[in-house]
Amino acid sequence: MEKNETNEMKAAKAVAEAAGVEFQKDMRNLDFLLDVPLQLSVEVGRSKLLIKDLLQMREGSVIELDKLAGEPLDVYVNSRLIARGEAVMVNDKFGLRLTDVVSPAERIEKLG
Repeated sequence: MEKNETNEMKAAKAVAEAAGVEFQKDMRNLDFLLDVPLQLSVEVGRSKLLIKDLLQMREGSVIELDKLAGEPLDVYVNSRLIARGEAVMVNDKFGLRLTDVVSPAERIEKLG
């Protein structure tokens, strides 16, 4: 790989190799993929509860989650774990600083 290869090119190469296709440096063959919308979600934690407990919830109710305060948040793209990170404030909005990203090869493996 060239030293100036972009992350997009690295990801495209991983996708092509996983699909058994020879990668071509000409990204025009994969440009159509760059505009495909994806659903990104950040998970703070999970909890199981009974329907009766759900129906009894009111404003101010607290749901205990399975993660401890300060643990990394999970980042999912189309329901697949791709990274973990920590919550940050960016101009009065919440943001996420990634602390651990699943490698493109691992992400491809999990697709199957």
